[in-house]
Amino acid sequence: MSHNGRSNDRDGPVRQRLGGPVDASVTQCPPGAPALPPRNGRSGHTGAVVASQSELLAVALPFVDAGLRDGDLVVLACPTDTVEVLSRELGTRAAVVESEPRLNLLGSRAPDALDMCARYLARARSRGSGRLRVLSEVDFGSDPADWREGQRFDSVTNRFLGGEPMDIVCIYDRRRLDPSVVESAAATHPLLVDPSGRTVPSAAFQDPSSYVSSLPVPRAPMEDAEPLLAIDDAPSLPGLRHRLRSTLTTVVPLRDQAEDLHLAASEIAANAFRHGIRPVSARVWADGERIVCLISDRGTSYGDPLSGFVPAHGLDLSAGGMGLWLARKLWDHVDVLPGSQGLSVRLSARLR
Repeated sequence: MSHNGRSNDRDGPVRQRLGGPVDASVTQCPPGAPALPPRNGRSGHTGAVVASQSELLAVALPFVDAGLRDGDLVVLACPTDTVEVLSRELGTRAAVVESEPRLNLLGSRAPDALDMCARYLARARSRGSGRLRVLSEVDFGSDPADWREGQRFDSVTNRFLGGEPMDIVCIYDRRRLDPSVVESAAATHPLLVDPSGRTVPSAAFQDPSSYVSSLPVPRAPMEDAEPLLAIDDAPSLPGLRHRLRSTLTTVVPLRDQAEDLHLAASEIAANAFRHGIRPVSARVWADGERIVCLISDRGTSYGDPLSGFVPAHGLDLSAGGMGLWLARKLWDHVDVLPGSQGLSVRLSARLR
């Protein structure tokens, strides 16, 4: 699996110190380790807009230095060139700073990034101050559909990590990013670094549920063409799964990706049969570069727009509730679309 062409957590956790060799283990918190309260009683999720390397360093270096001074676990989730610049500036201090792009969408999809944050939080709780400090540089890629995923991730981070002992500063570099992405920082971060360098509340911050629901859903041109698969009333879940497999195998060149996409689409179909209202319908489009799958039913009971970013019932697979979570792990984009005629789940991915 990949996001924006980057590798993700499927290849196993990789942890690298800036001044040392790769360590291939990410440890869990030992049983009984104390969960220390965060400073000021809460986490900090701060957006910082910069337009030059000097402005980036003016934000990043004091943040990292404060973490090292306080005994935090300090991690960079930044592109390689930024990591190299910061490593040079930090000098010998770089030896105790780690680099892990999978803490944001540089190296994983949203559920895997949240899982990686949980792993690092567990490590942080067992050492030093008990707090995790992450410097994250935003890079959502060049596709507007990926920008929406990134904006959604930055917003839901407030829900799922808001009570954790964790400080995050997200760098938005105008030299790299589309203006619409830069503008979104104020809506997805409770705190902002102002032009004077002070951290202040963001007047434009939006509640994650409201913000995520307001994001526009892009429509691929191929969706206006005849679908490769069109089922208006699937008689059974096994039959629908079989039809989906046959179509995906035909249009997805790589077998591994076809199997991943089918697994997730099958789980969404299962949700429609088990929790929705029949008839259940499905559509699949592909154009040689992308694939879109739309699964719908007549139910209207969907409530939380933030569902699927973490497993609904934890990691106990037997408890169910994994469909949307798997879809967000295995497809590039997942949109849950409630409407007056029912509920649709739109899945889309680039073909590898």
